[in-house]
Amino acid sequence: MSEHKHDQVRSRNEPFVERTATRIWSEQPSDDNPYIATHALCHGYDLFELMEKRSFVDVFYLLFRGELPTKTDATLLQALMIALINPGPRHPATRAAMNVGVGKTDPAHILPIASAILGGEFQGGGEVEKAMRFLRKQQNTDPLKFAQFLSQQNNEAHADTSDGSALPGFGRHHGGVNLLANKIALRLLEHEGAGPALHWGCRLAAQLEPRGIGWFTTGIAAAVFADLGFQPRAGGSLFQLLGSPGLVAHGLELANKPITAMPFVSDENYVIER
Repeated sequence: MSEHKHDQVRSRNEPFVERTATRIWSEQPSDDNPYIATHALCHGYDLFELMEKRSFVDVFYLLFRGELPTKTDATLLQALMIALINPGPRHPATRAAMNVGVGKTDPAHILPIASAILGGEFQGGGEVEKAMRFLRKQQNTDPLKFAQFLSQQNNEAHADTSDGSALPGFGRHHGGVNLLANKIALRLLEHEGAGPALHWGCRLAAQLEPRGIGWFTTGIAAAVFADLGFQPRAGGSLFQLLGSPGLVAHGLELANKPITAMPFVSDENYVIER
């Protein structure tokens, strides 16, 4: 029998904290039961006062940024939230929601299943973080020169994909410019809160449009998130959150319908490679 040698197990000598700490949320426990809360604060703001005096957008921003937004920031974020509320029936995540809905999956499972797709690298949250880093890095360069550089390097092929090797957040959508995404970006650009990332992205999109390349919704989300001060690592999760209502709506729409409400791929459309 062969002998296997194992590395010696060593202690990391890292003491663990005695209790979990968070700066986000504070709860006042009941005098009779410490596990029951009677009061709550979000980053120091009283929950009941927020309920009475602030909008959902304000508290959403507060929860992730630790401070209340300015009026212009709140208006821009609200516009983005509406623009991204539904990925649309063509999006793979929405198709997943519709499939599990009509397949009689427990409705409570529609969102986690579809949201996993929405967090992927293709048209999803996985691309948002890359796009945020790309926009933050490039926004001090000239969009015209950057577009010329791409042409010289013959990188148009990279722009066809959403893996973002050359242009995360931008590309060809079914062979051309995503017209709806471009219109959304330009509408957001009209807001006073629009910042340098969104401005730069729109200028780049204008340079790339003759080549059939434009915004992806992931890029628009990345630009606005960056301008609002969110960190890139948060971008993918925020993108999932904002698209969740549409996923659930489409899944529930088909939840009470027969399975025949969705098309079934015919035998001749199945291809077996040998």
